[in-house]
Amino acid sequence: MRHYIADLKNFVGQKVELKGWVYQHRSSGKVKFLELRDGTGVVTCVFFKGECDPAALDTFEHVAQEASVRLTGTVRQHPKQAGVFEIGAVELEILGRADNYPISPKEHGTDFLMENRHLWLRSRRQHAILRVRHEIISAIRDFFDGRGFTLTDAPIFTPSACEGTTNLFETKYFDEKMYLSQSGQLYMEATAAALGKVYCFGPTFRAEKSKTRRHLIEFWMVEPEVAFNDMYDNMDLAEEFVEYIVQRCLTNKAEELRVLERDISKLAPVKRPFPRLHYREAVEMILKENPAFKDGDDFGAPDETIVSNRFDRPVFVHHFPAAIKAFYMKEDPKDLGFAMGSDLLASEGYGEIIGGGQREDNLETLQRKIKEHDLREEDFRWYSDLRRYGTFTHSGFGLGIERTVTWICGLPHVRETIPFPRLYGRSYP
Repeated sequence: MRHYIADLKNFVGQKVELKGWVYQHRSSGKVKFLELRDGTGVVTCVFFKGECDPAALDTFEHVAQEASVRLTGTVRQHPKQAGVFEIGAVELEILGRADNYPISPKEHGTDFLMENRHLWLRSRRQHAILRVRHEIISAIRDFFDGRGFTLTDAPIFTPSACEGTTNLFETKYFDEKMYLSQSGQLYMEATAAALGKVYCFGPTFRAEKSKTRRHLIEFWMVEPEVAFNDMYDNMDLAEEFVEYIVQRCLTNKAEELRVLERDISKLAPVKRPFPRLHYREAVEMILKENPAFKDGDDFGAPDETIVSNRFDRPVFVHHFPAAIKAFYMKEDPKDLGFAMGSDLLASEGYGEIIGGGQREDNLETLQRKIKEHDLREEDFRWYSDLRRYGTFTHSGFGLGIERTVTWICGLPHVRETIPFPRLYGRSYP
């Protein structure tokens, strides 16, 4: 019977069989040590002459880093570390050799590691990051599914853009011109009219020739949309959502965050309520440190950092100038010139992780904005129908998975947060 490292605590004193890969190995006199990983964890296997099969000692001399092996032995409590278990090895069989494995324990440059991303994923650090990513995704689904939302995924091929076509990948769809989706929001507005509370979760694409530490060409977003929610309801939902994700990671992925050397004291304060700033208030903060900023402009990464560094938890900036927001964003009738939307900036200078707000629900106003943004009315006929037949107040937002993983893991760059990142200038492997 095959066993897994994560379950060894249930088999103390018993003989088990493990299959996995050699993480590292070493000898110390008559004792040999092999660290085995199987995807669920890493365990130290101890080979004592006289306790293990003599053939196992011979085999040990031929194992290499990342060779796949079958190992049998007895589970026992580590002599010095409570709650840690090891294997008294008995048998060892090499299943797959790994001669000259290219990623050694020495330091390697980023370009080399990215070129060998398919192998770099096996390292303890990358393992921890992907485990946290999995927890975040699981938390997202549990949050919405547990609150009556229905998953209604949007198409990846779209005939029109929700924010213009400048940064979209154009592709041929038989005899038509189509684009890879940059957001599922417009489609979520349609399904919200049918089901009330919905969300989509999938890959999105931005053809931005950007090489910043926050940008990917292909990334994953979750986008909820709620009928009859206004901008303030939307912020309430977003802060409850982010608090849930962060606190769950602190509870369930403490070991992975320890491996990543994450200072969890920076995440512990991420609890409601989050500060909320009007755009004007945020601009005042920015101008004190960046006098070159122009009031009315959107925030760049340095500007977001200035604002978020003032707080120990994420901060909302709402009511950005309507002129710099998408055509579907509703203008506040009580604060003309400003849109009823908000961005959520993660703490510690990690910048925007959520963008969203209240949608324009007036048919005539929406049609005027479509024209003002030089978009084809015919492409948005179906979208206008949502206002033509039973229009309603509604709001939603999008949360970027990779930026959220970057923040929670405390990483310097977004490229490690997805198994195979697509960056400007890099598409291998």
